[in-house]
Amino acid sequence: MSKCILEINGVQVSFADRLVLDLDHLSVYDGDRIGLIGENGAGKTTLLRVLSGDLVPESGQVRRLSPVAMIRQQGDADAGDDAETRAQFQARGSREGLSGGEMTRNRIAGALSARAGLLLADEPTTDLDREGLVLLRKKLSDFDGAVLLVSHDRALLRAVCDRIWYLEDGKVTVFPGGYDGFIAERDRQRERASFEYDQYKTEVRRLKDAAQRMTEWASQVKKAPSRMGNSEARLHTHEWTNAVLGLSSAKRKIQNRMEHLEVKEKPRAMPVITMKLDVTHPVEAKNALEFRCAYLQAGNKTLLRDTGFVLPTASRTAIVGPNGCGKTTLLRTLTGEAGNGVQFHGNARFNPAVRTGWFDQHHESTLNLNASVLENIMRESVHPEHFARTVMACLGIRGDDVYKPLDLLSGGERAKTALGKLLLMDCNTLLLDEPTNHLDLFTMEELEKLLAGYGGTLLFVSHDEEFIRKTATRIVSFESGTLRTFEGGWEEMQTPRKKDTSEEDRKIAISKLEMQMAAITARLSAPKKGDRPDLLQEEYFRLAEELRALKQQG
Repeated sequence: MSKCILEINGVQVSFADRLVLDLDHLSVYDGDRIGLIGENGAGKTTLLRVLSGDLVPESGQVRRLSPVAMIRQQGDADAGDDAETRAQFQARGSREGLSGGEMTRNRIAGALSARAGLLLADEPTTDLDREGLVLLRKKLSDFDGAVLLVSHDRALLRAVCDRIWYLEDGKVTVFPGGYDGFIAERDRQRERASFEYDQYKTEVRRLKDAAQRMTEWASQVKKAPSRMGNSEARLHTHEWTNAVLGLSSAKRKIQNRMEHLEVKEKPRAMPVITMKLDVTHPVEAKNALEFRCAYLQAGNKTLLRDTGFVLPTASRTAIVGPNGCGKTTLLRTLTGEAGNGVQFHGNARFNPAVRTGWFDQHHESTLNLNASVLENIMRESVHPEHFARTVMACLGIRGDDVYKPLDLLSGGERAKTALGKLLLMDCNTLLLDEPTNHLDLFTMEELEKLLAGYGGTLLFVSHDEEFIRKTATRIVSFESGTLRTFEGGWEEMQTPRKKDTSEEDRKIAISKLEMQMAAITARLSAPKKGDRPDLLQEEYFRLAEELRALKQQG
């Protein structure tokens, strides 16, 4: 039997007057692969901070029986001191000029280098490209210890996790089985809870009606008339008294049943909302954007040369490519916010009727943190409040939560507010940079539906395969400094393409590169006199780029 490596007993954590965590008992065993799931603001990151020791709970105990390491969402990006792990994730010692995905690679390498018995992973796929996702999935599956994973990547949860912790209202419910099993069981439980609540409400109404009838009948039982004789009056009074007492006794029995009836709380369920996001001023032209690039350069690195793409009106186009290839820089160039150090020669021509909306990875700069959700989204909205609140309900901010100030909300809830604000503005072309970062799984599914019904033009960067599949109708892919367009979306991009070299030659070249990289990895693990680790790493990265290009031909 696996040994227990972490145990939680009676843990409580509050923020202001809200009880965020109220956990009776939880255990993690060696070899566990646990997915931690919950809505934004439920307290997932707070729970990981408690488990790691970063946050001391106000009551209760956390027993750590094994070293704990954590892949954090943000902050420190130290790549650790394990040369092999750093090389595998192409993690760089310097943090200067790194893209979001490269920072994530550093954080992953640093946590794995600690070789702890329990690995906590808080959204480790943020900005990570496909190659990084494949490597991360393998590392988590093969990890020698236990893994507790928070992720919005459904494919990763399905591949790695064999148990789910569902965090809701401060409590964790444990579901055996993987992500799909959790969804099915959660839906069954909600259906059962909804049925039991309906039965409870029906029974309460029936008993109340019965009690009311007893009261009405008792009031209708007539006393003896004053003209009635004494003997008849005594008999009538006796009968009246018995009738009233009988009705009162029946009423008390009904009330007693109501008092002992097991109370069923109304189940909390996600609202089912169907809506279409039309645009106020649609673009009538064939293309919303024509992009021609002589070259795009960031610092000393050339990102694109002699390439381009068009953006058809009302299309939904995803930009994909490896970390550091220039996806965010391209979007920033289109919005005129490329910044210092970026050089662009070419032409990005938007149709004059285009009204762009821009969702940056650093979206909090567009929000007033001292204002409420509703105040933020209505500031530039061209839609009425009831429509805006429906959009926010789709994104998981429902009811009176729209009146909460943003400085009390989680990062995910702020991201929802920024997205809602953008969707409600007078835009007909949206440029989104990693819109699913920090969103919970349930909100991602609702965002997919909203964007699939969006009446304008959409251009977005994402690394989430399932999100791309469900949202994009076209793909623009970064490939060795050029842009390649796939009109059929994700599936067409996966279709085998014509090879530039014979299959046999390609396999031989791949084998040679892999052997060279293995030799460099060995030298990085045990450097010899005169070896320069920095030069070896640069050579490793160069070979990795060649290998990636060859594999993409397959």
